[in-house]
Amino acid sequence: MSGLDYATLRDQVAALRAKTISAVELLDQSIARIARFDGQINAVVVRDFDRARTAAREADAALARGETGALLGVPVAIKESFNVAGLPTTWGFPSAKGWIAKEDAVLVSRLKAAGAVVIGKTNVPISLADWQSYNDIYGTTNNPWDTGRSPGGSSGGSSAALAAGYVSLALGSDIGGSLRIPAHFCGVFAHKPSAMLLPRRGHTPPGVPPLSSFIDLAVVGPMTRSAADLSLATSLLAGPDDDEAVAYKLVLPPSRAESLRDFRVLVLDSHPLLPTSDAVRGGLDRIAQGLEKAGAKVVRRSDAMPNLVLLAQTYMTLLTSVFGADIPEDAYRATQAAIANVPASVDTLDAMRGRGLVLSHRDWIKADRVRSALAANWRELFRTVDVVLCPVTPTPAFPHDHSPDQRARVLDVDGKSVPYQDILVWPGIATLTGLPATAMPMGRAPNGLPVGMQIVGPYLEDRTPLRFAELAEAAFGGFTAPPGFT
Repeated sequence: MSGLDYATLRDQVAALRAKTISAVELLDQSIARIARFDGQINAVVVRDFDRARTAAREADAALARGETGALLGVPVAIKESFNVAGLPTTWGFPSAKGWIAKEDAVLVSRLKAAGAVVIGKTNVPISLADWQSYNDIYGTTNNPWDTGRSPGGSSGGSSAALAAGYVSLALGSDIGGSLRIPAHFCGVFAHKPSAMLLPRRGHTPPGVPPLSSFIDLAVVGPMTRSAADLSLATSLLAGPDDDEAVAYKLVLPPSRAESLRDFRVLVLDSHPLLPTSDAVRGGLDRIAQGLEKAGAKVVRRSDAMPNLVLLAQTYMTLLTSVFGADIPEDAYRATQAAIANVPASVDTLDAMRGRGLVLSHRDWIKADRVRSALAANWRELFRTVDVVLCPVTPTPAFPHDHSPDQRARVLDVDGKSVPYQDILVWPGIATLTGLPATAMPMGRAPNGLPVGMQIVGPYLEDRTPLRFAELAEAAFGGFTAPPGFT
């Protein structure tokens, strides 16, 4: 193994600038690892090695001229759902097999402009609608920590590629935890940015015009193996798209604190709507105790915390409305008929899953007003705390379960069966009101699997959770390579 196989993004940039390795050599090492390990992982499902070699040679020529692009010569991977000119974009839909994008998504263009070398695209579930990454076109992606388990979804190919040491930076997206859950399952880092901080143009289903239209709740963002790399990538990729840059300029505020002892931290390790495993709760408790020893102000509850039940129900309503907009007419009618008999008094996640699919515009507006009130609650909370630490999901990575009806799947939480789709509860905490959330590893479960947490910060103060992740990584540790991959 080369010393750069698991190097940070910043260390790879430094090595290239110091000319201790060439861009072509670094790319060859990336390709060699894919050849060695991807037969068992299946993360990089669209490979663009020939064009990558051309780009690497061009990067070496630029480095020889003294150019210093932020990512000049660094291999990167792109989630399959982003358009890359000349490569297929399918979102896992068999009917879209062979559809070729004509232009790059904005984030892909920004990576290339910084000198990054795109090696290919990583696997996703069909329609990006699962916390596993499998489809009939590209097959199943496995978790490098345990190939019998999910690497997460829908950015599972990107998280697996990072954990296996293929690249130091990959792109992902998130509407239901699709950045944070893969990071948690594979022991890497990811940042779900504040809503609209990073432009989504070109992250669109196959055949859909790559417009910069806003899609409620959805964001795009980076994944790395270190917190500082995550901060670097977020800064590089953030900022308005071309049509918005006519009037807007991004000026993110600095982190609220620069040392752990100066952070005010709320730790949430339980939720009224679902259980959380001892492995996850124990990890959060270790972090909380470490923060207290470092001098941080740590609290376990706050009267200012938004109502978690209302937050989850509102999120489920609006999220299922997003997906419900595209369901076939016959399925729409069947769902409408099924929920007609749900009593109005029923106030559970199960009922909200169905109701969200068939909201009238009037009811959507009502739910959106509830969201606005919850956003105001968050603003009040963030007057007294700087970050909120909480689980990403109730458990570490779970075994593959490809049964076709997700509603019939269950998750085992320390012996208790929980509906599979209730995983949404923890990611929804940040997603509903567009808050930034940084996912990072916080140790191992008793079975050896990675366990992560999410660091939720104030809206548009992304540098606060990102900086906290850097400090927490230095104090408590971060990524470690899976057994057999070093």
